[in-house]
Amino acid sequence: MRDVTGRLMLLDTASLYFRAYFGVPESVKAPDGTPVNAVRGLLDFIDRLVKDHRPDHLVACMDADWRPQWRVDAIPSYKAHRVAEARETGPDAEEIPDTLTPQVPVIEEVLDALGIARVGVAGYEADDVIGTFTAHARGPVDIVTGDRDLYQLVDDAREVRVLYPLKGVGTLQLTDEAVLREKYGVDGSGYADLALLRGDPSDGLPGVPGIGEKTAAKLLDRFGDLAGIMAAVDDPSAGLTPSQRKRLDEARSYVAVAPGVVRVAADVPLPDVATALPREPRDPAELEELAARWGLGGSLQRLLITLRA
Repeated sequence: MRDVTGRLMLLDTASLYFRAYFGVPESVKAPDGTPVNAVRGLLDFIDRLVKDHRPDHLVACMDADWRPQWRVDAIPSYKAHRVAEARETGPDAEEIPDTLTPQVPVIEEVLDALGIARVGVAGYEADDVIGTFTAHARGPVDIVTGDRDLYQLVDDAREVRVLYPLKGVGTLQLTDEAVLREKYGVDGSGYADLALLRGDPSDGLPGVPGIGEKTAAKLLDRFGDLAGIMAAVDDPSAGLTPSQRKRLDEARSYVAVAPGVVRVAADVPLPDVATALPREPRDPAELEELAARWGLGGSLQRLLITLRA
C-alpha cells in the first residue's frame, strides 16, 4: 500500500452501522418496506464526521473475517458466544439482527458508488486493517470506533487518536493519551496489556482471574508492561502479593498467547486503494439508482453536499 499523507480518518464500519441500527428507528424504510435505518444512519454519521473533522483521506474498514481462525487457535473462547452458525469453510456466521443483515450489502454498494475507499482483507478483522493503515500513515489519524480495543493505537507523538461515540456521532470522546491516563491509568501502548489482564467478556477473553482493571493498571504502572509483570512473578523481591503472584503464575499459558489475540495486527497485506476523500461520486448513475431503490433521501443528499464543500 502507499503511505498516506494528510489527515486520515479510519472508520470501524461494522461498529458504526451497529450503532446506527440501534440508534435510528426501524420505521425508516425503503419504498418496498425494507428497513434502511442502518444505511441512512451510517450516511448521517459519515456526513457529520466529515463536516466536523475534515479528513483528507477516508477509509471504511471492514471485517472480512470477524473471528479469524488464528485468534481462535490461540484462545478458543474468542468471540465464541457471538457465533450464530459454525462453518467448515470460511468465517463462522456472526449473530446479527435479522433486519440488519440485508442492509450490509446495501451499505457496501453505496460506499462503493460514492467512491469512499472500503477495505477488508481475508483472514483479518477491521481492527487489523485499521492498525495497519495507522502504522503506515504519515500524518494525523482519527480512528472512529465504538470498540475500546482500538485505544491501544492512541499515540500523541504521532497524532493518532480515537473518536469514540458517546451518543450518536454528535457527541464524541476525543481519546488521546491524557484521556486514557485519566480513565484507565495507562497510555495507548499500555492499553492492550490492561485489556489482556482484566479480560473482556464481550470478546470472550478470560483475562487473569482476580486481576481486575484497577489492579492491572497498578501493576503496569509499577512494572512497565506485561513482560515486566511476568518477570516480577519470578522475582521473590519484586513486591507482588502472594495472591497476585499465584494468579499470574497460574495464568502463564493464557498470558503467553493472549498478546497475539489482543494486539491488532500492523502488517496486513492491504490493497493499493485510492483513499482520498471523494468530492464527486465514483458512479453517479449507480448511486442515483441505489438512492431511489432504497429511499436514501436526505441522508445521501446531505453527505454529497458535504463532500463537495
